[in-house]
Amino acid sequence: MQYLGIRQQIARNNTKSVLYLLAFPLLILAGTYAVLYMLNDQDIEAVNAQFLSVVPVVLIGVAIWFVISYFFNTQMIQTATHSRPLERRENMRVYNLTENLCMSVGMPMPKLYIIESDALNAFASGINQKTFAVTLTRGIINTLNDDELEGVIAHELTHIRNRDVRLLIITIVFVGIFATIANIAFRTMLNSQLYSSRNRRNEKGGGGAVVLVVLLVAGVVYFFSILFKLALSRSREYMADAGAVEMTHKSLALANALKKISGHSTIEGVDNDEVKELFIDYKAEGFFAMFATHPPIRKRIQVLEQF
Repeated sequence: MQYLGIRQQIARNNTKSVLYLLAFPLLILAGTYAVLYMLNDQDIEAVNAQFLSVVPVVLIGVAIWFVISYFFNTQMIQTATHSRPLERRENMRVYNLTENLCMSVGMPMPKLYIIESDALNAFASGINQKTFAVTLTRGIINTLNDDELEGVIAHELTHIRNRDVRLLIITIVFVGIFATIANIAFRTMLNSQLYSSRNRRNEKGGGGAVVLVVLLVAGVVYFFSILFKLALSRSREYMADAGAVEMTHKSLALANALKKISGHSTIEGVDNDEVKELFIDYKAEGFFAMFATHPPIRKRIQVLEQF
């Protein structure tokens, strides 16, 4: 896959960030309208009146949720991955490799974090220069040689330079909103005695019908939000691989690193799928494997070996 160049990629991702910031709230509003439409027996006038009255509430709620999640994502990610700052005196090797790479392309040094796990994985995170960070597992530091580790770090630095991490965090926040709404509706439907009792006495299902409609619409909206995220995620891994080669001039080093990482990247205790999507290697399982955000690692290795 051809690398677009850093400036072109940054401009493209900035444009995507704006489009996704607009697309996800519109998707939420569309879902809200669909719920009202189904609950008002398709009475357009009633639907429009109720929709206009709830739009400000929905947008304010989404905005508050987004701001909290967006600006506190670093702390949330650290908590989810059990990572901690990597001190310079603890591992000068990692600091030297990272500083040399940053100086070679004129970018500021990000923070460095470590996960105490024997798994082989790494990821970049952050929304601005103050919060940009590269996180490595203990296993990947101890297992890879200098050239291989340099390739992995360069891959993560390219995500930061391309603004991939900010774009992915935007999608994670909004997809999380839809997932939470669907989960709440599903649990309410299962646990509510009101649903079961009224559904037997009332052909419309009463309060249970409301929950069922919300669950149905939230599920559909959640599905489309995953498709939105998929539209941008897979290509970014190929581009980050290409950017790492451009930075290090060692395509086989990163290819060899990915070979060692493959099959050894699962970090025990990290259960949040949205956070896992930040990792250099993440393989979705079950139904959502078809919507995987990462291309197969063997294909990435094949591309790297062609450089």
